[in-house]
Amino acid sequence: MESVKRFFREEEGVTAIEYGLIAALVAVAIIAALVALGGGLTNIFNKVTEQLQ
Repeated sequence: MESVKRFFREEEGVTAIEYGLIAALVAVAIIAALVALGGGLTNIFNKVTEQLQ
């Protein structure tokens, strides 16, 4: 019973989970930004490629 109480009192695992959730949210934000800007970036790179040829 004491080991169960000690398990719920430990905060190291909670911190790791919080950092994992923050990293996941940052990844989702980056993916969303890339999807939103994807068409515009493709057009810009195509124009640069045309100018270089």
